[in-house]
Amino acid sequence: MSIPLSLPTPQAPGRAGRNNPGSPTGAISVARMNIEEFYEQDERRRQSEEIELGDAWHDASGHRRELTYVVDTGELYLMSAPDTKLLEDPFGDIAVDAEPVEALTVDVIAVVPSSAELHGALEGWEDAMGKPSSVEWLKSKLGAFGAA
Repeated sequence: MSIPLSLPTPQAPGRAGRNNPGSPTGAISVARMNIEEFYEQDERRRQSEEIELGDAWHDASGHRRELTYVVDTGELYLMSAPDTKLLEDPFGDIAVDAEPVEALTVDVIAVVPSSAELHGALEGWEDAMGKPSSVEWLKSKLGAFGAA
């Protein structure tokens, strides 16, 4: 599934189009991919500082998503993870079952030029995050940055 973000020319599946001269925000289109594919496509992503903006965002289906901002690229992405299993060892210690990389999917939802603009656009995000369909709240706040 591809998430269109105001890009006038189509992109090949799994490829990110960036710094589009026809878009004032540098909006992009990125196919859903796993987290490792996301980092492999642009090494700046792996090296960049990231700002975590909560892990309790919910889409219309009620699935939990994590929101992260990649400072060097301006990309704001939602990551989905399957429900993890809690494992208890014989001593009563609890551990989280490891998630395979393929199960951690990423959708870039906007490109925001600076963290200051991001924080301005998402004022009140802490209160909105835990509510049902909070991803829709995000999209409404990020429209100026190419959010679909």
